[in-house]
Amino acid sequence: MRFLNKVEQKIQRFHELEQQLQDPAVSQDQNKMKDLGKEYRELGKLDVLYREYKKVREEIAEVEKILSDKSQAPDILAMAREEQPALEAREKQLIHGVEAILIQEDPMNSRNALLEIRAGTGGLEAGLFANDLFRMYTKFAQRSGYKMELISSSPNEAGGLKEVICSIGGQGAYGKFKFESGTHRVQRVPATEGSGRIHTSAATVAVLPEAEEVDIQIKPEELRIDVFRSGGPGGQSVNTTDSAVRITHIPTGLVVSCQDEKSQLKNKQKGMKVLRARLFERAQQEHNAKISKQRKEQVGSGDRSEKIRTYNFPDRRVTDHRVGVTSYNLEAVLDGEIDLFIDALYEQELANL
Repeated sequence: MRFLNKVEQKIQRFHELEQQLQDPAVSQDQNKMKDLGKEYRELGKLDVLYREYKKVREEIAEVEKILSDKSQAPDILAMAREEQPALEAREKQLIHGVEAILIQEDPMNSRNALLEIRAGTGGLEAGLFANDLFRMYTKFAQRSGYKMELISSSPNEAGGLKEVICSIGGQGAYGKFKFESGTHRVQRVPATEGSGRIHTSAATVAVLPEAEEVDIQIKPEELRIDVFRSGGPGGQSVNTTDSAVRITHIPTGLVVSCQDEKSQLKNKQKGMKVLRARLFERAQQEHNAKISKQRKEQVGSGDRSEKIRTYNFPDRRVTDHRVGVTSYNLEAVLDGEIDLFIDALYEQELANL
């Protein structure tokens, strides 16, 4: 199992608590009993999942052993093949359950997320790549049970995206997506390249935890709100009312625009969600800088300068440079199968706790 060492440490702690709670000296201290009892109950959930996981793993190993034995009767082999998918699906559910418990240790991880993708160097090709990333994350969100809602987008003339912003809703969305922040690089022959020469382009991704109103207090007098008509590619009018909204936060100069909805009110609500998240991110960065100037955040900072992953089309290879993990199934990755990278990064984060 991923994060095996971390889980076993917590199970060991669970059994230690079990012994402590039976100690008469501890039972006389009500405050200590309350604190230890709460920790014991939380770790108890992990213990149940882990014990079931080990049982399922044993069953999977037994099925694999049967399938590898060619001397088995055809009906036994058929039964094993029938059982295998259900066991593997259950194993995945249990792993996700363990992840959810570990993720909850950081309250930020349980929040909804805001995803921002912007075309970087590479002109129109960078915009096409930004669109590929947007599709990849949309597929990944669907597979993972998250709800993705478009907030704003700006297409380019080649059918790509200059910029796209969306919200991702669901328990643990930020914890799942946060590792995607950074610069993504693509190496391929653009559709417009006649000589067949490989180009390198880039797109930046920022994943922010969705801020709640209690996190960031924004006074009405700090905002300048302008409305205008939404416009599509080439200046084409999308509607004839002033429904698009541009919000300027005067103290910081941050500007957010939203024109995805036909309703001015809905555009304002979505714009405020983005503004609140960006102000929250800024506050978090300032707080972290005060704690330690030496600390370098691994994820969640929205830092666009670091190349985190390369998508090489000629070799069908995708490499995450932070953990040295490579997939040679580029098509599957772009179809949303990025668990390989996220799991490795999450395991690395847990190991550093």
